[in-house]
Amino acid sequence: MKPDRKTSNPSYDIIVVGAGVVGAAAARALSRYSVRLLVIEKESDVGSGSSSANSAIVHSGYDPVPGSLKARLNVRGNRLFSELCRELDVDLKWIGSLTLALADEDVPVIEELEKRGVRNGVPVEILDRAAALRAEPNLSPGVRCALWAPSAGIVNPFELCVGLVENALENGAQLRLDEKVLGVVPLAPSGYEVRTNRGRYRGKVVINAAGVYADEVANGALSEAGLVGKYGIRPRRGEYFVLDHFDPDYLHHTIFTVPSAKGKGILVSPTTHGNYLVGPSAEFVEEKDDCSTSGETLANVLSAAQKMVPSIPMRQIIRQFSGIRAVESRGDFVIDQPLPGLINLLGIQSPGLTAAPAIAEEAVKMAAETVPLEEKPDYRPCCRPRVRLHRLSPEERAAFVRENPLYGHIVCRCEDVSEGEIIDAVRRRCGARTVDGVKRRVRPGFGKCQGGFCQPEVIRILARELGVSPEQVRKGSAGSYILAGPMGGETP
Repeated sequence: MKPDRKTSNPSYDIIVVGAGVVGAAAARALSRYSVRLLVIEKESDVGSGSSSANSAIVHSGYDPVPGSLKARLNVRGNRLFSELCRELDVDLKWIGSLTLALADEDVPVIEELEKRGVRNGVPVEILDRAAALRAEPNLSPGVRCALWAPSAGIVNPFELCVGLVENALENGAQLRLDEKVLGVVPLAPSGYEVRTNRGRYRGKVVINAAGVYADEVANGALSEAGLVGKYGIRPRRGEYFVLDHFDPDYLHHTIFTVPSAKGKGILVSPTTHGNYLVGPSAEFVEEKDDCSTSGETLANVLSAAQKMVPSIPMRQIIRQFSGIRAVESRGDFVIDQPLPGLINLLGIQSPGLTAAPAIAEEAVKMAAETVPLEEKPDYRPCCRPRVRLHRLSPEERAAFVRENPLYGHIVCRCEDVSEGEIIDAVRRRCGARTVDGVKRRVRPGFGKCQGGFCQPEVIRILARELGVSPEQVRKGSAGSYILAGPMGGETP
């Protein structure tokens, strides 16, 4: 496939391929230094792949095998999250997790997980049945025991990805969206040419954070160098239910089943916005972009969840979705440099979200072997705070409305989102350009009606702010136009 538009072949010190949470974290960490930095993302927004369809858990780190990259980077990443989310104004709650033994054969697994937690340096404690039920009265009364991990948390993964990239851009990085990397070609005597569907870019260092496609990027570069590719990623799909925010006291902690070879198992967990998440499944699929859902699979997910929490209210389910995990054949994270200056951040499945800031530290260390990294004297680690109108007191809301009446126009009644908040989400440094981009940033469409009432208004606001017609506003990826003609009240 040839590029569809030529560029002047601009040159950078570092090129990051992929703007999921791992690539975004690497870009933000590198933006601290005086380097020419470019981030390339094939989707229409940052964090649009696996980073937008996960469990939103900050894992404590008791589960990974001691001594593995997963264990070390999970624990380190967990310890970085409080400061990171404070700087980026990202929702984070340290609610702790309970991993349940629901049968006698699960009890030795819980005991082994406790030992792993101790070896990984993670605070853990086994609770007996009575203590577990005191902590969470809605658990199955048949629970044998539970592993309590107080350092587990929940985070808003959409805000995190956007905040990481926004901060990188504010510190001088560049971002190219809707641009697919077609190949990474080693150059003599050093450096790389990154070829995309829109042009070519030269970089001294390439950081491969392409998610489920990272093996193809890495193997292609090795092939261009006359070497045999050695990476293999299998896509594993996880399917979820989302429940409405019906009762803030229904669950207070993340509830896990015991893990298996397929992953950490089914969970039931609050989210930072008061919804509840149930899932995921863990099934290998053939296509790396297969984010479909299956009625049979979701029924199995619900059945497994109801063994932990029998009273899950079916009437509160408002959405189903799925996400793809990048499972590398070695079973651990792959962070290596098969060619000088080609840094792979590959096979980053769970706990990749938690580990992302620690993986970024590794990327910085490896990049420094090729490019001198001198810290910027004017580096700014913090993002401008977001307006979250629904959390303000009536007096605080009134003050915002007096200053800008658009904060008084509520567009999404399910999630209590104003026009002023949507406009801010569009105008920010890493602003929304699509309906899904607005949804992920400020939540119109996440509520019970799933955008049935607010989407037309979101389209109008986007069209006005972007200077396009409503027919040109997309739901998400390239070509995902919503309207075929004028909306009601619009003139052709």
